Amino acid sequence: QVQLVESGGDLVQPGGSLRLSCAASGSFFSIQAMRWYRQGPGKQRELVAHITSGGTTNYADSVKGRFAISRDNAKNTVYLQMNSLKPEDTAVYYCNLKVQITRLLTADYWGQGTQVTVSS
Repeated sequence: QVQLVESGGDLVQPGGSLRLSCAASGSFFSIQAMRWYRQGPGKQRELVAHITSGGTTNYADSVKGRFAISRDNAKNTVYLQMNSLKPEDTAVYYCNLKVQITRLLTADYWGQGTQVTVSS
């Protein structure tokens, strides 16, 4: 069983910064890809950022240059540093981890979501 715990969401003014965290615990072999998604009011869930096990990152065009995804493998944690926040970044942010349960079995897990609200 794998559990994910997200933290870091908050109300912040435009131009502000936040750092989201998603920590995995439980019994597993390793964590492969780590992703952050978001779902704004009345919108579909979208991929925001992705980091591979080797550290390669990719971002949605809407957040390039403002957001940074990183991972701490020793802590089984993925982070999303969000700078220069805009009202359109308001959403519930979800982490998604591709976990190697055993050498032959992988599974996707989702965090519970954390609310980010950007407003003056």
